[in-house]
Amino acid sequence: MANSKKPYLTWQWNCVKISVLIFPLLTKFGALGLLIAAIGVFRDQYRLIIKYPLNWVIALFSLWLIITSGLASYPGEAFLGVANFLPFLIMLVTYTLLLETATHLRSLAWMLVIPSGIVVILGLGQLFLGWQLPPWVSFLSGELVPYGQPTGRMSSIFMYANLLGFYLLIVFILGLGLAIETYQQQREQKTQHLRRVLAFISVTVIADGVGLILTNSRNAWILALLAAVAFALYLGWRWIVTVIAVIAAAIAGASWGPSPIKEGLRTIVPAFFWARLSDKLYPDRPVETLRITQWKFALHLTSQRPLTGWGLRNFTPLYKSAMGLWLGHPHNLFLMLLAETGLVGTVLLSGLVGWILAQAILLLKLNWHNDPRNNLILFTYLVAFISCIVFNCFDITILDGKINVIGWLLLSALSGIVYSFRNFRSIL
Repeated sequence: MANSKKPYLTWQWNCVKISVLIFPLLTKFGALGLLIAAIGVFRDQYRLIIKYPLNWVIALFSLWLIITSGLASYPGEAFLGVANFLPFLIMLVTYTLLLETATHLRSLAWMLVIPSGIVVILGLGQLFLGWQLPPWVSFLSGELVPYGQPTGRMSSIFMYANLLGFYLLIVFILGLGLAIETYQQQREQKTQHLRRVLAFISVTVIADGVGLILTNSRNAWILALLAAVAFALYLGWRWIVTVIAVIAAAIAGASWGPSPIKEGLRTIVPAFFWARLSDKLYPDRPVETLRITQWKFALHLTSQRPLTGWGLRNFTPLYKSAMGLWLGHPHNLFLMLLAETGLVGTVLLSGLVGWILAQAILLLKLNWHNDPRNNLILFTYLVAFISCIVFNCFDITILDGKINVIGWLLLSALSGIVYSFRNFRSIL
């Protein structure tokens, strides 16, 4: 659907939709399309972009990344790390002016959810049949490692199972919101088209849920359950909350409960769940691989350079030097930012994201446009983005470009809704 407020941005919006639709399967083409759209928006809207105060904070944060990279222990690594932020900050700056209505949010959600079914099918073939892709396809979409990466955990065309877990978590939440909206519409209108749409989105959400389980990602499992609870509470479906609470309590009891309750519940709850949650699948891990060790080291680095940090991507060589083990990140985004960009960088980025999130929540509380459907899609994006934040408290997705796009798209959508809501102009 064209942008009704800015019809001259129609081709950019169409470019974004097509790019997001193909992005999981044809990543390089999708990334190119997203970049072209961002350049097109900047060309047409650079005066508004320059005037918007929020973009001054983004420019300051970008400048800080460059400064701290020059001061880093390993400057080459740090400047490479800037690439994990700058292109996506440009996306935030430009897409804020592109994604302005509930229709945009709804269309973007569909574009994100539709290809997820194919991703799951590839993952099932990978996990149970040892599928792999030809080299030229892998170059465009990502490698399909036979039997998963790591072995036994579905990773599909993503680099690692946890990254697929994050992807499926987000599309599961968005799909759940779209399914609820479609169900409500279908009850009112009862058309054949809506029944088909409801059937498609229902099957897709179920497939995403199955894929989510097979990633064996504890973070994704817990957040998916919490998201389902959030939707049930929002809609007043108390019985669903009760069912989920009983299931969660049984799994938690089987994982961490006292004897003999734990043993009794383990006869009911599949070992696939309680063994993973209780870490029985990976006993006696070296202390250097534990998250608590990585977090303590990140805090130690922060205490030595609290203002500027050590530079982006510098955690890895510093951790290897101290612990003798290579790790890509400390499994907590905020601790990574503190250690690598210091208090200044962390406050700038956290304040920027926090302000957008707070204003979007306030919009929801004010009953945005007095339209339940619009409120539902806004609520869906809030649940998805908050899940993104919480996921990054125990793992880090911002270092993988294929996954990083999703979080910034969600933030851009929320930022665009806040920007376009005229009643909020006095707050800017």
